Amino acid sequence: MFVVMFVIGLITAFVGSIAGLGGGVILVPVLLFLGERFSSFDWVTPQAIVGISLVVMIFTGMSSALSYMRHDRVDKKIGYLFLIGSIPGGILGAWINQFMKTDGFSLFFGIVMIFVSALFFLPRREAGSPLFKTGMKREKVIDGQTYTYQMPIAIGLVLSFIVGLLSGLLGIGGGSLLTPAMILLFSIPPHIATATSMFMIFFASISSSGTHILLGHVEWAHTLYFIPGAYLGGMLGARVNRRMNGQLVEWFLRVLLILIGVRLIWQGIG
Repeated sequence: MFVVMFVIGLITAFVGSIAGLGGGVILVPVLLFLGERFSSFDWVTPQAIVGISLVVMIFTGMSSALSYMRHDRVDKKIGYLFLIGSIPGGILGAWINQFMKTDGFSLFFGIVMIFVSALFFLPRREAGSPLFKTGMKREKVIDGQTYTYQMPIAIGLVLSFIVGLLSGLLGIGGGSLLTPAMILLFSIPPHIATATSMFMIFFASISSSGTHILLGHVEWAHTLYFIPGAYLGGMLGARVNRRMNGQLVEWFLRVLLILIGVRLIWQGIG
């Protein structure tokens, strides 16, 4: 059992860290599938899954964020702005989660996955041509190249609250929505968006998982098995991210998220 959970934690954190998604978009569907198929996972409920996912993402986010920060890829100012909205959203989402049943949870999660995958198909805006012309102006130098972009504060707060709400409700981490939003809406370079997303995920997961812990949703006997693999996977994913353009990973995620979404919707209405 430990080996299986270690491998699951490793793979989900590895893929999630590369793309800045946090790993929950893969971990949650995997646990739903295992809970449906194997008696050894009969403890799986929407509440237990989300609690485990958010606790594990603390360690995924920590290892990834530390790696990205060592290479100065995190925009901390934008990360802190997102936290102002995502933390209360995550607490509210965690509270709402306790009323969800497995079928309804699967259906809603599947719909969100299809939506997230659709975001990756939208054309990216060219650098220097942001959708919003006003906001907090930012400048960051990476590998000798200077990037400039801006973040509308009000829109950033509303977006991060919604993302935090979905994170606490579904255990997917804010990165699955924030990363494509930063790239598509605000023309933030992908490597900065990914790194900033993992930075935000670390802190937001602490508050969301804390709410689930207080509500008694975290199965500690199982959660602890995922953490070592998640921590290692987060570090490896951040290292790989620095050495690739991410296009292959994005295409893989597009297909994977669509398949996951369709299957969960089928499970939810079946």
